Amino acid sequence: MIKITVKLGNLIEEKADAIVNPTNCYGIMDGSVSKIIKNVGGEVIEVESMRKSPIPIGKAILTDAGMLPFRHIIHSPTLEMPTLSAKEENIRKAVFASLKTADSNKISRIAMPGMGTGIGGFEPIEAARIMIEEIKKFKETSLKEIILIDINESVVMAFKSILKERN
Repeated sequence: MIKITVKLGNLIEEKADAIVNPTNCYGIMDGSVSKIIKNVGGEVIEVESMRKSPIPIGKAILTDAGMLPFRHIIHSPTLEMPTLSAKEENIRKAVFASLKTADSNKISRIAMPGMGTGIGGFEPIEAARIMIEEIKKFKETSLKEIILIDINESVVMAFKSILKERN
């Protein structure tokens, strides 16, 4: 069973093997989480992400973490274009793709922010419900812990509320 930890905090400061970047299909890192990852980790992350794009909804790619202290960044689109809103099915597919990519690359500990809750504009409680449903039904082999972390307190409270409901 995958351990789920919830934290209020900065994704790029979390101790994990990899972090998840909710992105767009083109790998352009100008969204809320993406922009922070690129600004701190370096442009090299976006260059690699864009080189491996387009990324279809439901797929994820792995890039180097640049100057960040992780082995990898998992880029999983919740949006087709940077200006669109997130949809439930996109969030569901993005979470699954992130977990599958982590697991198939023998990554045991990932940190994941609220998927679709930033620029995607999805309600935190609904995003949390979708994310936790996908995590709970995922059958892992090497993935041992998922840290749900966000700087937005309403997203963190939503994670906690849904986890309490589902346990």
